[in-house]
This record gives sequence, structure tokens and C-alpha cells, in this order.
Amino acid sequence: SYHFTPGGAMLESGAHALGCTVFRGGTGQTEQQLEAMIDLRPDGYVGTPSFLKIILEKADERRLTVPSLRKALLSGEAVPASFRDALGGRGIRAHQVYATADVGSIAYESDAREGLIVDEGVLVEIVRAGTGDPVAAGEVGEVVVTLLRNRDYPLIRFGTGDLSAIVPSSLSAASPCGRTNMRIKGWMGRADQTTKVKGMFVHPSQVAAIVARHPGIAKARLVVDNPKGADTMTLHVEVSDGDSSPREAIVASIREVTKLRGEVTIRAPGELANDGKVIDDVRRYD
Repeated sequence: SYHFTPGGAMLESGAHALGCTVFRGGTGQTEQQLEAMIDLRPDGYVGTPSFLKIILEKADERRLTVPSLRKALLSGEAVPASFRDALGGRGIRAHQVYATADVGSIAYESDAREGLIVDEGVLVEIVRAGTGDPVAAGEVGEVVVTLLRNRDYPLIRFGTGDLSAIVPSSLSAASPCGRTNMRIKGWMGRADQTTKVKGMFVHPSQVAAIVARHPGIAKARLVVDNPKGADTMTLHVEVSDGDSSPREAIVASIREVTKLRGEVTIRAPGELANDGKVIDDVRRYD
């Protein structure tokens, strides 16, 4: 049910190559998927951390367990240390993989958990966004990738728009697991105002599309947060005097345009900051 999501197809083909039996999942129908996991007894989960969290919380709510689940490969979002610890408390060993639809696998985590090891099939640079100039090891910049092995789909210095940083020690010493390639710190946000929520990109143009549906909105800012470890979206809007756009209609527009749930907060004219921000990602991953 991940339909048009390229990452789902990529990971499924890899799982089949390893001889795994794959049960396709995806957002929605959480209870049915939980029941299927209990019946089919998978020992691994591959997907976003947020959806795994939803499934496990639903199991807790129904006082059910998925005792067969012992491994998780997480991607599409940042993985907070608190969530990894929570999975460990359930007996689930989790690892991250950083990938994009254009490139495929870029970096992956080993049991050493000292950064993500750059895949052998790509060359990764960390550059200053907007200039393309490499930054010093440890400094946060945009991830730029060159494919080394795919002659049918050449990509040279492809800007992912994602932020990360080189783990300085990886330039002079191997990982404790024995891997010698460079390591990066994983996904640390976006270089532009585009962001990811529950594994889905949200663009400033989508906020503009929502505003265009409601002429009474004079100004808008989408705030993305993660209280209690769960991603949330709230569209803060300044409305014109006499605007009759019901809050429910704006909420429905958010869902239709972004395919994600969001809330709406009405602000007084002139209350939103005049700083050019359309999307404000205030999530913390402590």
C-alpha cells in the first residue's frame, strides 16, 4: 500500500534478494495492519519511525503485543534517541538508513552506532547550501551525492536538499564495526524551507496552494513540531476582517493538498513575523 513511494519498492526488492517474505504496509488501517502483524509474525519492520510508533501505541492501547518483532530498519525521517531507546525497551533493535528516491541508499548505520556509513556506490560531499563549497568536517551543510556505479542513470553532484555533517573521526579512523568509509551524522533537516513530515515532503508551494483556496487568508505560516516525539503540523493564518472561511475548510484543504493531517490557528492581522518564512520546522531530536 506504499503505492507510488519509490523507497518502498527499492527496499522490497532488496528484501526479496535476501530471501525475505514481504508484507506490504503503509499509513492508514492501523488496526488491520496490527492484527496482520500479530497473525503473520514478522521479525522485522522497514519504514518510517513515526508509523512504527503509531502501530506500537495502538498495540498498547488494545493491550496487545507483537512479540515476533525484533528488528527495525528506519528511514524517511530523523530517528530520535528517545525513540530508539523505547524500541530497545521492547526488545527491538533499530538501525537507520539514509536514502533518496533519486539516488537510493546513501548511508547506513551499523551496530557501532557512531554515525551512518557512506555507501560504497556513492561519493558524498557536505557543502554550504547555495554555493556548493565544501564545509569543514563536523560543520552542518547540504548533502551532495555523485553516483559511482550506475552508468544508466548518471548523477554528478546531485543536491539532495538535506542537511547533515561529516563525523570528523571517520576521516582518520575506522568505525568500531570495522568499516573504513566516511560517516555522516544522518538526516538533520532541510537546506531550504521544504521539510519532511511522517516521511512525506511538504513544500512552500503547497502552503501557497492552501492559501489560494481561501481568499480571506492574508498570510500563513506552517509550523512543524514534534511534541512527545510525534510530528504535528499547524497552519497559522492571518485572516482578513470579515473572512468567513471556516477553520474546518482550511483543515480539509491541508489534508487534500499535503495528504497529511494538520491543525489551524487563527492569528490577528500583523501577528505573524515578517521574516519570509513559509514553513517553520521547530522539531527537536534530543
